[in-house]
Amino acid sequence: MTAPPHLGEFERIARFFAPLAAEGALGLVDDVALIDGPEGEQYALTTDTIIEGVDYFPDDPPGLVAKKLLRVNLSDLAAKGARPFGYLLTTALPPTRGEAWLEAFSAGLAADQKEYGIALLGGDSSSTPGPTTLSVTALGLVAKGKAVLRSGARPGDVILVSGTIGDAALGLAILKGEVEAARKKDRDFLIDRYHLPQPRLALGQKLVSLATAMIDVSDGLVGDLKHICDASGAGAWIYADSVPRSEATRNLSKTLKNSRARVLGGGDDYELLFTSPPSSAYSIGAVMREVGVPVTCIGEIESGVGVRVLDARKRPIKLEIAGYSHF
Repeated sequence: MTAPPHLGEFERIARFFAPLAAEGALGLVDDVALIDGPEGEQYALTTDTIIEGVDYFPDDPPGLVAKKLLRVNLSDLAAKGARPFGYLLTTALPPTRGEAWLEAFSAGLAADQKEYGIALLGGDSSSTPGPTTLSVTALGLVAKGKAVLRSGARPGDVILVSGTIGDAALGLAILKGEVEAARKKDRDFLIDRYHLPQPRLALGQKLVSLATAMIDVSDGLVGDLKHICDASGAGAWIYADSVPRSEATRNLSKTLKNSRARVLGGGDDYELLFTSPPSSAYSIGAVMREVGVPVTCIGEIESGVGVRVLDARKRPIKLEIAGYSHF
């Protein structure tokens, strides 16, 4: 008997759940849903789940787990240009997660609520034999019709990315014992980038009306750029050597095999990847200086399909890792 074909994450969504989606759900091809809110605004809603042993290590400090859970959702709002105001929390905890764990977890949430100006609105709690499963639904507001979707990229738009790429993937590789960092400074920096994403909320809000498409880099730069291309009905090319790397990542890459694939295909950076007409370059530069987050041009949207990764001589590069898949 032939085994049934394996459905990936996006095939599952398209086949079983997209037919159930409301108009504001955007066909379930974006990171948020948009529904009418106060006059002139829309609510942006997004949700993410993290699972012990899959998305974080069982011995990770509860406060860090809480912050990562909240921040990956805030990053989705940042990629739409929305400003967050609240969230719903769902927890499914095994008996081993007692009061001490919950106290540290809630303290992490409290610290980030203060930092990002948001509050808990409700949720649900349940028990499970394991593993710990945690989910947040974040709510934000954006001017009506101004949310930056994945679907707006057009041939000729330039491709830009905030911050540096590859840090979190290398931090995870260090924690898993797959690679070693010669310098403690580099090791600590990369691990911190994995544990504590920095949602680019201020940058995302300033890019409304400047960016034509935007996504946060959660599943890997190349994979997430492909999501923009698929939604926009276009292709893209990027220069591998133009992708911004931190000093720690550059140091580690000197001796690491497949470093380019890890940087371009690894996930968890939660930087903003967006497209824009070349004519907006001056305005984007002003925004970059205003919010204090570097932005780098790495390529261009073109006609066609898929993402081409090129070396400095415009020769195609084949990556062994093209992005993270949940299934």
